[in-house]
Amino acid sequence: MTTSPEPQTVAERRLCGLVNGLAQQIADHVRERAETLGLTAPQAIALREMTGPMTMRELAERMSCEPSNATFVIDRLEKQGLVERRPHPTDRRARHLVLTEQGHALQARLLELLEQYSPLAALDPDQQRVLQGLLEQALIRS
Repeated sequence: MTTSPEPQTVAERRLCGLVNGLAQQIADHVRERAETLGLTAPQAIALREMTGPMTMRELAERMSCEPSNATFVIDRLEKQGLVERRPHPTDRRARHLVLTEQGHALQARLLELLEQYSPLAALDPDQQRVLQGLLEQALIRS
């Protein structure tokens, strides 16, 4: 005799599937928008996450990747004239990553494109805040 999974297990499995599905939709959306600008998805993610001067480690955390991977991405963005490495104001061992004027312009265009047909656009701003809070709670516990 087989026993059926407990309701909580089924609900959690279904929720995990939904979260994975949403993550895939977001990744596809970023990749498609990045390609229209001649960027890779990791380059687009780096540009999206650069909200001000930051270290490579800070950017890697925001990109959810290893610093060595972020370095590879930044090297390419730097060669394109989109990012500069500058001395850190308080830590002489570190460098700050800063968008150039061209980088700011491309970032603004990217953010516009990412807003269009976003997988999260089906949610109003209040629903997006609730979802953000729930995801933050789940991530803190793990």
